[in-house]
Amino acid sequence: MVAAGCRPEGPPLAETVDESKIPIRRGHVFMVAAAVVCGLGGGLGAVALHNLIHLAQSVFFDADHSFLEAVRAAPAWQRCLAPAAGGLLVGPLVYFLAREARGHGVPEVMKAILLRGGAIRPRVVVVKALSAAITIGSGGSAGREGPIVQIGAALGSSLGQVLNVSTSQLRTLVGCGAAAGIAAAFNAPIAGALFAVEVLLGDFGVPQFSPIVIASVVATIVSRLMLGDSPAFEVPGHELVSPFELLPYTVVGIVAGGVAFTFIRTLDRFETYIDRASVPPEYLKPAIGGVVVGIVGLWFPEIFGTGSETIHAALSGELTTGLLGALLFAKIFATSVTLGSGGSGGVFAPSLFLGAMTGGFLGSLLHQWFPEYTAGSGAYALVTMGAVVAATTQAPITAIIIIFELTGDYLIIPPLMAACVVSTLVAGRLDQNSIYTIKLRAEGIEIGKQNDPNVLRDVRVREIVDRAPETILASASFAEVLDVVLASHHDEVFVLDADESMIGALSMQEIRRLIVESDALRLIAVAGDLVDRHRPTVRMNDNLDVVMQLLNHADIDGLAVVDDSDPRKLLGIVRQRDVNHARQQALLERDLAGSMSSTVNILGQVRQVDVGDGYVVQEIPAPHSFLGQTIRQLALRPRFGVQVIFVRSRQDETGNRRLDVPHPDTEIREGDTLIIAGTKQAADDLQHL
Repeated sequence: MVAAGCRPEGPPLAETVDESKIPIRRGHVFMVAAAVVCGLGGGLGAVALHNLIHLAQSVFFDADHSFLEAVRAAPAWQRCLAPAAGGLLVGPLVYFLAREARGHGVPEVMKAILLRGGAIRPRVVVVKALSAAITIGSGGSAGREGPIVQIGAALGSSLGQVLNVSTSQLRTLVGCGAAAGIAAAFNAPIAGALFAVEVLLGDFGVPQFSPIVIASVVATIVSRLMLGDSPAFEVPGHELVSPFELLPYTVVGIVAGGVAFTFIRTLDRFETYIDRASVPPEYLKPAIGGVVVGIVGLWFPEIFGTGSETIHAALSGELTTGLLGALLFAKIFATSVTLGSGGSGGVFAPSLFLGAMTGGFLGSLLHQWFPEYTAGSGAYALVTMGAVVAATTQAPITAIIIIFELTGDYLIIPPLMAACVVSTLVAGRLDQNSIYTIKLRAEGIEIGKQNDPNVLRDVRVREIVDRAPETILASASFAEVLDVVLASHHDEVFVLDADESMIGALSMQEIRRLIVESDALRLIAVAGDLVDRHRPTVRMNDNLDVVMQLLNHADIDGLAVVDDSDPRKLLGIVRQRDVNHARQQALLERDLAGSMSSTVNILGQVRQVDVGDGYVVQEIPAPHSFLGQTIRQLALRPRFGVQVIFVRSRQDETGNRRLDVPHPDTEIREGDTLIIAGTKQAADDLQHL
């Protein structure tokens, strides 16, 4: 790890917290208690957002019970202008107070976990709640789960920062808050916990999972006490009509994967295009997006808000086939405009909406064609809701569980599982990014990148080839062969003909066997008679995994490296010991590169990375007093307790900045930045020079 190699030797010059003196903070009991608090906060936050959304709906559309009916009853000018008015309020609120509250929230939480050790500003709780309530209540096409995740995560992060917990514990508390929000919002404790560990943290370890489950359960209890205990969606009973029906459900899964891919790409394109659009000022973009959504709502009021009432109608089979198809495309467009322009809301509810419309559309057609073998359109709407969510989030387990908890319908689980797995595979085949990670990867932040455990596949023969192999002519006598073999330090000798083309190889093992017959062979045998002509060979661009498999199969120590176009032209030899050395080197480089490059990349985003145990890696502009001095002259380690590990030079004429490992005589120049490692306090002291 970076921190281990960069700590000052001897006693630290800046004081750090000795966590061994406060063992309760390292204990499971402490995390359980903190998880209970997170659960209470997340549950109350979800209830508060629920009430704020209803308040905003009553303000913008005078909605009392049915938001959709209120929208339909509103005049055309109100439908058109209400989302714009909401955007006019949300834009400045987010722009001036907390820009991370823009959009659908979950990527910002993931970024905080990855780049800032789980640290989220407390103000995000208030700004996200207000901006999301206004966006959704005024008719913006978005869901409430993204804001709830961000609100709960911010509450958990704030609690952890107040308690001064370690970085790993802070990340766990962020997961606790997010799980609590999801669980309370949808009355789904299992799905809330799975969402936190499968989507946000990616860690199912007991120390992380146990507090998250506790927070999720506590939040669900709070929600049930305050909002009632009932499934989020009331659906008619559905069951698998016949085994034949698994086939159409599989087809539905394929289509759901395509719909999810379209939604992900459309939202990403809108976010990218609108971000780059030069519309001054920036905080007016949500209002402009609101106008566009309002115009769409003139024809399709169902796309306003979360769309939960329309989902109910699709599950009950009350919508026509044509309307289901039209709403599918209208919702993708409206949600992309709402969130892309800077509105605040989630993508989970829109994904449920898209699934319900897609499944209802396909189910109505299938039931018309095969009425005896298929269920009604409502069953397909329910299954496809889960399939689209699974594909957009790349989290099929969470999707399966949450649909079950949202509906309480056991009988739908077999087709639901089939559709979710298929849709996830299809969407992953089309694009490895989920709707949450595509934005982060565009910023250069890698999520869940897995290294190939076989590092030899990344190393080529040309990188370790010995271009001076031991050779002998085929016409050489047996005595000459013995002289060459005994004088050589190599285990393999390659035999060449008069044109210097390779005809095979001789090994020490074979020569030892023939030595006992040396008297008979001395007079009659030449190298060409003793050669093994069936040895495998490799080429320069082959990877070392291929080399190792061939070496093991042939039980030899070296392979001839030959030309791509002429397999008899010997270029060198690759040996097993060199392959083993290359494996160790590749493993070392991968570990070093993984930790250091990710740290340096992160520094480009946040300037400081917590690497554990009170140590940070931080990038700071070189203070004016440092200019013209060398690293040795600055003596930063004895003065401040920090170590300079990289120097990033100022831009050259091509606009590039070089990253160098400094030596004691490296001189600091104007425009340089220093990447330092040390205690957080020491780094902050240096930063304030």
